Amino acid sequence: MTQAGIIGGIGPESTIAYYRHVVAGYRARTPSGAYPSLIINSIDFSAMLALLERDDRAGLIAFLLTEVEALARAGADVALLAANTPHIVFDELQRRASIRLLSIVQATCQTAQAQGLRRLALFGTRFTMQGSFYAEVFSAQGIELVVPDPQDQAYIHDKYMREWVNGVFDPDVRQQLLDIVQSLKQHECIDGVILGGTELPLILTDNGSTGIPFLDTTAIHAAALVEQVLAT
Repeated sequence: MTQAGIIGGIGPESTIAYYRHVVAGYRARTPSGAYPSLIINSIDFSAMLALLERDDRAGLIAFLLTEVEALARAGADVALLAANTPHIVFDELQRRASIRLLSIVQATCQTAQAQGLRRLALFGTRFTMQGSFYAEVFSAQGIELVVPDPQDQAYIHDKYMREWVNGVFDPDVRQQLLDIVQSLKQHECIDGVILGGTELPLILTDNGSTGIPFLDTTAIHAAALVEQVLAT
């Protein structure tokens, strides 16, 4: 059986969610209700963040490659990065890694296609919202992405770094996020929202009264890992 690995800790709260999703998804797909074998390498989020803040792509690739290869030495055949932001360097990382990596962006794009979504808002860290790595994949499939205005981007990023990665989820912040969604729906005609940060589903646990689907990238990515494990 394929041995699965996870690069976690980026951040810790969403790594717990990944673990729960993978275990539940695997057990639901196996007649005996067996538990999956997982290798989790929980890395230093602050070290990764420092590289991102310096826009040190080479350093970020080297840092993540070291951690991926640690999973490989531990026996992993396939792995994922349990976060959206480090997918900024996913393609370069995959070219250099000795094991297969599952892209959260590709998996989410496939889900959007399956749901017939054509114009999506992208929420996440500023690195994700201002990066091109989501837009490149989605535009190739004819799906448009829009991001919040600069003020709302700054709000989301600040809450991400100060609160969500530390396990703080304020109901008032949740309502503010839903208000941003409603504004984008009204003014940008979005038909869905990508929760492009793996802590976002922990505060946006449902779509409120927005009437449009929210794509939980954590759940989507974890399901792709289960699929890969069970396919071999």
